[in-house]
Amino acid sequence: MSEQVFALRALGSYHLGGNVVQLVGKPGVELSPVPGSPRIALDPNGSFQVGQMYVQHARLVSPRSPFPLLLWHGGGLTGACWESTPDARAGWQAFFLAAGLDVLVCDAVERGRAGWACFPDLYPAEPFFMPQHSAWTLYRVGMRDGFVEDPAQRRGFPGGLFPVAAFDDFTRQIVPRWSCNDALIQAAYDALIAREGPCLLFAHSQGAGFAIRAALKAPGMIKALVLVEPGGAPEMAAGDFDALTGFPMLALWGDNVDAVPFWTAAKQMSLAIITNVRRRGGDATALDLPAVGVHGNSHLLMMDTNSDDIAARIQQWLVSRGLLMAPVTAPPEAPPCRP
Repeated sequence: MSEQVFALRALGSYHLGGNVVQLVGKPGVELSPVPGSPRIALDPNGSFQVGQMYVQHARLVSPRSPFPLLLWHGGGLTGACWESTPDARAGWQAFFLAAGLDVLVCDAVERGRAGWACFPDLYPAEPFFMPQHSAWTLYRVGMRDGFVEDPAQRRGFPGGLFPVAAFDDFTRQIVPRWSCNDALIQAAYDALIAREGPCLLFAHSQGAGFAIRAALKAPGMIKALVLVEPGGAPEMAAGDFDALTGFPMLALWGDNVDAVPFWTAAKQMSLAIITNVRRRGGDATALDLPAVGVHGNSHLLMMDTNSDDIAARIQQWLVSRGLLMAPVTAPPEAPPCRP
């Protein structure tokens, strides 16, 4: 989609989830809050809001589906991953707005505009950070030896579709994350679904595990579940698969999965869910892009140079399930009258 055109009736944001906690026993400090300003005494003790998430919502004048689309990011990222690509093209947020869906972009607990909390006082661990070379390999832009400090000398996978020249721009959006906040993240996501009601849910990478758990808790609220390169799968009992048969599921993977052992294992874990849901009569589809002739995609399908083509496949899948009205096309011009 070369141009995204849509009319909004509402654009805004909100925070939800979390709770107020108390911090006591910390020593006071003095500091200058602004360079050159007088010093002030700061008491770091008191009440703090912890565990909230951030939601940006864009709602259309004339949506072509009664269900809003929730976009959940993966590990080390924020909702920015859906907004635009590193090489400055429009992202899936704009694509699916133009396709006719209200779209909600989320920053999970601890990420981006959701904010942080004191650590290790309130988050009982320290954050961990992702260096560029780790992002290069984990997101399957290329092999480890293809990443060098000189951007002009970097070598991605042959035929790769991630915009390698914009890799430094991509890594500007990587944020720290904690290993201790899964329960807070899940609770906030569950609260979002309870607030918004029946919805379409797209989740990337780490977000897929939270999406599956949310669907198990409220299967009636999920009208479609799209897992974009899911980062594994939660442990599930036999009865859990039955809960996932009430709505269509689609899982997508890009190329070079076998080049990174983590992704080889993660793909098999999520394929097992698709297989078990299908065995129980559910509508579950695994789309392996290289198997259908689409080669070169990284872990970041929404940022690769064919991102609109991948989004169009998902759009058509939603249309085929009756969850989105097909785009309205103008009728062909009548031929000119001839005497």
